[in-house]
Formats: sequence, C-alpha cells, structure tokens
Amino acid sequence: MMEPVHDAAAEARLLISCLDLTNLNDTCAEADVDRLIERAETPDGPVAAICIWPRFVAHARPRLPLGIRLATVVNFPHGGEDVEATCREAEQAAADGADEIDLVVSYPTFLRHEGGGPDFVRLQVQRVKEAAGGRTLKAILETGEMRDPALIAAAGEAALAGGADFLKTSTGKTATSATLDTARILLETVRRTGWAAGVKPSGGIKSFEDAAAYHRLANEVMGPDWAGPETFRLGASGVLDDLLAVAGAGPRELPTAGY
Repeated sequence: MMEPVHDAAAEARLLISCLDLTNLNDTCAEADVDRLIERAETPDGPVAAICIWPRFVAHARPRLPLGIRLATVVNFPHGGEDVEATCREAEQAAADGADEIDLVVSYPTFLRHEGGGPDFVRLQVQRVKEAAGGRTLKAILETGEMRDPALIAAAGEAALAGGADFLKTSTGKTATSATLDTARILLETVRRTGWAAGVKPSGGIKSFEDAAAYHRLANEVMGPDWAGPETFRLGASGVLDDLLAVAGAGPRELPTAGY
C-alpha cells in the first residue's frame, strides 16, 4: 500500500526536479528550444533535463544553465535496425554536448525475432552506449506496442544487460504511451535483476495527479524515497505548468495537450 502524501506542494517540487522537459514536436525550431530552456529554470527549482532533437543539441549546449542536463534522442521514433547509423547519431550527439541519450531500441526486431530479439537489444544498447562515450543512456522500449508483460520484462532485462541506465516506457509517438501497469513492470524488472538503473515514464503525463501516481508507484515498488532525479524521470512538456501551480507558483489550469 502506498503511503499517503500530506504535502502536495513539496511533492510537486520534487516532481519538477525529476522532469525531462521535452520538445520533440516535428515543427520544433531553435526559438522553441530557447523557450524550453527558459522554462527549465523554474521558480521552484530547475528541471532535471531538457530533451530535444539531436539537431538542436549544439545550439542548446551553451545556453543551458549549469545543473540542467541535456538529453537527446536517437533511432527516434521508429526503432530501426541500423545499429551503425544509430551509433553515429549517438557519437555526434555526444560531440555536440549531450549529457544523456534516449535510445529507441529496435522493438520491431525484438518482437519479430522472438528468441533472438533480446540479444539484438542487448548488443544495440551496448554499442550505442559505447558510441556515446558512456553517457547516461535511457532505453525506450515502446511498451505500448509490446502489450505482453512478459515481453516488456524481457526487453527491459535485455536493455539492462546492455548497460542501460534507465528503462523508459515510450516515445510518446504511438497510440499508447506510459501507463501505470507498464511502469510497474519496468520497476519490478529493475528490482528483480538488481541493476543500478532508473525508470522513466513518458508520454501522456499531463497533470500533477498523473505525475504523482508514477512517483508514488516507484516508491511503492522500489522502497521509500527511491524516486529522485538520479533514478526516476518523467518525460513530459505539458505537465510543468500544473506542477508549478500545485507547488504554489501560479494558478492551476489542467493541461489539455502536450507530450
């Protein structure tokens, strides 16, 4: 049973510190990245990271305040099989100044190859992490496309074996993004395997209540106070205003759109 939360404002501030503030819209431009950076330093403390397209990493690096990490995506969003191309993406992103790499594992390959799929995912993660110079790597499993809990757990185990630092639910680009059920599977996979790794729900998180539910679930599964910026991230953009409102920095209007 999850512990009741008595101080919503304090929880909202903690959730802000765990937020990967994201703009992966197809229409994103440098001006949008600049606005994202401005939003990342909030009246209630900085977010954990911004997450942007690789083509904007070099632009964002000198503009991003110290203490906020710079994340980007590779093999995004479709999870292709070309490991060499993905490695080149990761290498360039690292050279441009990325701190973290969110890799879409080749979930179509994993699903198609059945027994051989986990080995492909493990090696893909390992190769991409090496190409990125060992930077923090979040393996996006696209759990909404897998559906079967056993498959999700197997993909997570393979990614952890390859060196993933986080298991991430989804790209936010498919019909089903993060759910509490799939987040629980990823958390239980990390706990069961014993790897020192975190979990990142992403996509569809639009309110304080959404974000808090994942935070409380993480602490339920992993233990009290486990969920902090080093182990727990939220991939979202539209939720920030609501978190700030609950933290006391502004009026509350339930977000209706966003990643």
